Amino acid sequence: MICQECKKRPATLHFTKIVNGEKTESHLCEVCAQDKGEMFPGAMNNFSIHNLLSGLLNHNGESAGELHVNQEQTLRCNNCGLTYKQFSKSGRFGCSNCYSAFESKLDPLFRRIHGNTHHSGKVPERSGGSIKLKKQVEELKKSLQRCIEHEEFEEAAKIRDRIRGLENKIAEL
Repeated sequence: MICQECKKRPATLHFTKIVNGEKTESHLCEVCAQDKGEMFPGAMNNFSIHNLLSGLLNHNGESAGELHVNQEQTLRCNNCGLTYKQFSKSGRFGCSNCYSAFESKLDPLFRRIHGNTHHSGKVPERSGGSIKLKKQVEELKKSLQRCIEHEEFEEAAKIRDRIRGLENKIAEL
């Protein structure tokens, strides 16, 4: 999408404004958004998702002890050499391997931001019939495994039968 103001640069900022029930949308490049800084709070103070992420990463940085700081300085990506401290300042990874290198620090961050570390997504109502059934089968298989581990074989047999029923429904679709 091209900037609505200059019609030259790609629009990277998208604003929705609702005044007296009337909705207006603006799609601007960073330069034009800065020019209209009075209209769009946040455009002039260099707000970015990277600054937001960096702020979340430094949430516990000041109150933690010296040991915590030393661990952050030594935590480093083997592929690109980015340290966790550099990542926490910029909010950007150096390469795809950084996800693995900083995994121990990312799980608590994702849990704080999203409330969970597993993305479940949404399924469209009209076309999601078989997808929902497959998701139910997946959950039932996990329950079945837990029942087997706890030697609850009667409950496991009931779950097994429900799984078979759902798998038959999926095959019919």
